[in-house]
Amino acid sequence: MTMPDASTTAAAEPIPRADRHLRILSTGDLAGIDISLADVVSTVEDAYRTLHAGESDNPRKLTVKPRDGHSVAYAMLGRDGSRDVVAVKTSYKHGLDKGREEQHYYTTLTLYDDVTGLPVAMMDCSRIGSLRTPAVSALLARECAAPGARSALVIGTGTQGRLALPFLLTTLPGLDRLMLFGTHPEGVTAVRERLRAHFPDRDVEIVTDAGAAASEADIIVATAGGHTPAAVGADRLKPGSLSILVGHGLAPSALHRADRVIATSEAQMKVTGIDMADADGELRAVDAEFPPVITGDTAGRRTATERIFAYNSGLVVTDIALGHRFAQLALEQGLGTEVALWR
Repeated sequence: MTMPDASTTAAAEPIPRADRHLRILSTGDLAGIDISLADVVSTVEDAYRTLHAGESDNPRKLTVKPRDGHSVAYAMLGRDGSRDVVAVKTSYKHGLDKGREEQHYYTTLTLYDDVTGLPVAMMDCSRIGSLRTPAVSALLARECAAPGARSALVIGTGTQGRLALPFLLTTLPGLDRLMLFGTHPEGVTAVRERLRAHFPDRDVEIVTDAGAAASEADIIVATAGGHTPAAVGADRLKPGSLSILVGHGLAPSALHRADRVIATSEAQMKVTGIDMADADGELRAVDAEFPPVITGDTAGRRTATERIFAYNSGLVVTDIALGHRFAQLALEQGLGTEVALWR
């Protein structure tokens, strides 16, 4: 299936640079940029297609973590071949042993124009990630959900959970039952507000038993944090279901007993998915990666009844594509601060 790609032409146009100044785009700058969900999905899909065509590079991420596990940091380098952009993304989270309100999270994306050799922008990457990840889940659902899927359950109400349902409705408008499991009242409120902002006539059903809800859902998107009480196992997943893991909320059996496993990147899954290992510390082998699925070269789903597990780990090429799109829109609107960093 292919969605209209209204933004590909615009997104591929180079951003003109006249000097060696670096444009800094803050959280506030990016928050003021209006971009449709369809634009985001189209941009992310194009990044996957370009990667599968062999025109982009997405090396495995580097990770550092102290022995006590109180923090984690990632570094990701990539190149977008359709936009001729090279970028470096960094991600650092502190306080993993504490509650959400005590944690600190910083992520940045720095873009360079590989035609002119000049910097494009350095930006806070938090909004990029909050859009890119649910867009990928929506694309996974579009390609891997059973035909006629009607119901979806989102587990978690944090950053990644709040736009999960609007993006799912963007790629699968036929969904008519939307369910949510969350333990933070403010998060539940935020999910409902985000849904109504994009789909005013839709509402979400709040559930208190994640396992029972999962047994009735065609699509499950697990986005919760590490402290969630939800751990939906394979025995709660009905035939034909699609389970997408973004954060936490699914038990390892959902992976190991799946009929088919799809990963955005098998290498990335081996780095960030170790909490899904079995008793021997092993992860289930991946049957297919997502880039060839999205291009139609590999089947996402083979039968209507197989239970599919999909692992959604971020690929830096999708951050680059979406970051470039935001930089382009910011430049058009005169947003950001120019810094003579190399002078």
